[in-house]
Amino acid sequence: MKKTVILAVALMALFSCRNNTLPPRPTIPLVESIVRDTSGLAAIVARAGNATTGSIAIIGEPQEAVTLSRLFLSVDAVDNIDGREVRDSLPDFAGEQFDVILDANSAPYGHYLSEEIDSLREAAVHGAMFAWDSTCLKSSSSRQKLLKSRAKILIFSSPLHSAYGLFDVDTLQQLCGGRSRIVTPVEITLADAVSSGAKNIAVWASRDVKASGAYESAFAEMGNEGTVTSVTPESALDVRTEFRSLLRQYQATGLSMDALVLSGYDIDPTPLNSELALIRRGGTEEDIAFGRMLSPGFVILAPGACLTSAIYRYMREHNLFTHRIARPYARWFETVESEHGDPAIMEVSALYVHSAYVQDFD
Repeated sequence: MKKTVILAVALMALFSCRNNTLPPRPTIPLVESIVRDTSGLAAIVARAGNATTGSIAIIGEPQEAVTLSRLFLSVDAVDNIDGREVRDSLPDFAGEQFDVILDANSAPYGHYLSEEIDSLREAAVHGAMFAWDSTCLKSSSSRQKLLKSRAKILIFSSPLHSAYGLFDVDTLQQLCGGRSRIVTPVEITLADAVSSGAKNIAVWASRDVKASGAYESAFAEMGNEGTVTSVTPESALDVRTEFRSLLRQYQATGLSMDALVLSGYDIDPTPLNSELALIRRGGTEEDIAFGRMLSPGFVILAPGACLTSAIYRYMREHNLFTHRIARPYARWFETVESEHGDPAIMEVSALYVHSAYVQDFD
């Protein structure tokens, strides 16, 4: 009981310093057990982010994590010498290793929203521990372990992690003294929207993401002026039709729209910008009405581009690049249950990942 009280006091002190406007909230028991653990779990967290040679971990539902990892492996948006936003025909993350943790054991996360939120929060904590650990299982039915890198940066690919899990992972790291950078697409895209001058932000969200309130909660915690409204457009074969459905729904709020944040990695902003140009011409009464609603500086933000840009800037600012002369590469891991029924990860092959989770083979 005494240890529990001490931990609670520590949590209150920690978060009263970080955000005086929000009351401290309890973390899950898993975090408390790791902090109190004497077998080395807390030490794993304490070492997080202390080595520039570590990997960049991407954690989440398999299809999202695979899609995001492929963006990181192939992106060429800046000059690697001086950081200018000019392509130089070299991968931006040259020489970096990505540890992609496919959370097949917990996916899909939407199943947790009705009554098992703590399980989703635990999955995020387990994912972080897997990324920070230096070993993984060779197979789910074996005790033999393989060596892996410790992650210097954690990227949670699902917006649901922002609402359920990010707080717990952040709490765990701060209590143990870890220094790993932890991000989700929610905070990154909202920060980019605000930086563009946006105050009223719409989010193209799935039903699960909308129900979670992830973007609204994160925006409130950021303390910015304005509004965030998550909208789930009516499903259609053409993404342009869905875009117009979203605009009609948002129009009912009576607010201007300064930015549209895409919460899914599968939505291509190119046809949306093409449709936006058509709307700006004002060819129909609806186009004219939409044109009045959209601010002159309206922007569409895709999570993949925002994340790759933010991580590149952070690594350059903090000198976290490994500077190996090589293409970026990935090691693939999948969450499983060990032979004792405990959460674990095992390494899987790229061939397995593509056959299980990727539809194209380019």
